[in-house]
Amino acid sequence: MHFVVREGAGAAWVHGSPMRAQPLWPAHAAFMNGLAAEGLVALGGPLGHVAGGRHEALLVLRAASAEEARTRLQGDPWIRHHILLIDAIHPWEILLGELPTEPGAHSADAIP
Repeated sequence: MHFVVREGAGAAWVHGSPMRAQPLWPAHAAFMNGLAAEGLVALGGPLGHVAGGRHEALLVLRAASAEEARTRLQGDPWIRHHILLIDAIHPWEILLGELPTEPGAHSADAIP
């Protein structure tokens, strides 16, 4: 099953600092790269300018359930330290296009 996850800046997000300058960035990037290598994260990245200036990100996950998706994401150092919050997890039926079938099969397969 596929899920779309919307995440947003938490209480510990340092407003005015770029995403890669946030606390625990290397640990967050390594964690997300690991989930992508496993095939759990199919796509992910920050959204453009959002109304109100709050940082938001969107993920597309392959998981058996929303509970599995949430449980796995709760291991992210940014989630554990309230830098990022899970705002919503929705099941997603893909009607147009397709996701890569192999983990890391996308051209941007790791966060630098």
